[in-house]
This record gives sequence, structure tokens and C-alpha cells, in this order.
Amino acid sequence: MHKVMITDDEPLAREAIKLLLQEQTDVAEIIEAKDGNDALQQYQTHAPDIVFLDIQMPGITGIELAEQLQKECVVIFVTAYDQYAITAFELNAIDYLLKPFNNKRFYQALDKARNKIKEREVADYKQVGQLIRHMMDEQDRHYKSRLVIRDPGRIRLIDVDQINFILGAGNYAEIHTFDGNMVLHRETLSTLESQLDPNIFVRIHRSSIVRRSSVSELHPNEKGDYAVLLKTGESLTLSRRNKHKLAELMN
Repeated sequence: MHKVMITDDEPLAREAIKLLLQEQTDVAEIIEAKDGNDALQQYQTHAPDIVFLDIQMPGITGIELAEQLQKECVVIFVTAYDQYAITAFELNAIDYLLKPFNNKRFYQALDKARNKIKEREVADYKQVGQLIRHMMDEQDRHYKSRLVIRDPGRIRLIDVDQINFILGAGNYAEIHTFDGNMVLHRETLSTLESQLDPNIFVRIHRSSIVRRSSVSELHPNEKGDYAVLLKTGESLTLSRRNKHKLAELMN
């Protein structure tokens, strides 16, 4: 069983990681620290074996804190800035999560930490280049900036920046834009999900995709679902089976 500490000066960032960790059966304790000074005290008290560590924080930075942690502690840096990657791995960090990240990328980092703890082996610095290239590939991955809508007698182009949310209807999708219009597109929701940047859009239900920045409120109900209220006034549903997407909405 693992004790995990989350260090980030942004409460929502800590909450997003906490939600993902709460789903793990081998995480016995989750410790939260609001900055580097708090993290140092929490570390000395709880001795976590895995630490998710933001780099840019008031007071002691993540880099400075990592220099003070014991080698037995596995560090995963979490930051919006990729220029610290080399320094992070020199400090024996097992991985480097670039914000915003998706659930799959998070679990990859967590699995590396688990394996590191099991094996207690020295970090292989030859992997630094591969990991940095992987991060660059994630940043450079191309997603659609426009959707091509083919109607009888015409072709329409919809800028992805104008999409508020999408509803699935069999082999069709209803594209709802910020100007209040709805365009019917002959495409499945699964195909559209693969074409849209997951850092911008999240599939919250088998029949709906929403722009992250459009969400204003989340309201749980007695069935375990969530009502997702949008800034434009619409209400969608985040299904119980997609509860893990809460972290993606808040990250």
C-alpha cells in the first residue's frame, strides 16, 4: 500500500489528482500540501513514498523541495512548463506530467512510480530523451481545427473554436455552437472524440462531448450522476460510469 503526497498551490489541481488517486486500491493515504514549505513538513510527518510535485510554487519551489527529499521517495513532477524536464530527471524524478494531462497519461506515470518502488532500482537516465520526445509528441499532435459538414448541395466548415458541446444521435452528431445554432453532422460521437483535442473537449456521457471551458457548475444527484451546467445555460449529464472524467473537467 502506498502513501501519496500531492503538492500544488492550486486547490483544483490538487483535487483533480486526488480524485484519480481515490480510485486506486493500493493507495492507503493521500496527503495534500499547498506549497513547498507545507510539503516539507508533511513529508517529515507522513513519509510518503510517492510525491506529485508542482514546480512553480511560492516559497520553496518544486525543484528545491525535490533536492531535500529522500531517494526512497518517488517524485513525479506536475507542471505547465516543459523547460524543467532535464533538471527534473537529474533529480531522479520518475516522470514529468505536463499540464493539462489526461487520465491515461496520469496512470502511466503512477504505474512507473509503482514499478520504481517495487524494483528499487536506480533511474535509467537514458530514458530522459525518450520521455521528453514523448511530451513533445503529445504537444505537437494534430487535431482538427475545423469540421467539414456535407449537406445536400453544399459543404460547410465549422471552426472547432466555435463548438460549445456535441450530442450524439446514432450515426449523427448535433454540433452546438456558441451562437446558439445546431448543425447536424453525419459522424459518430466516437469518431469526433478522436478528432478533437482532449485537452479542450471531454466526453462525459455516451451521447455527449463538452468543451472543458464551457462548464460552470457540477451538481451530483442521488443516482450517482452529475448535472453539468454550462455557462451558456444548457444542462448536460455526466454519467456515473464516466465519474472519472470529473478530474479531467477540473484539471
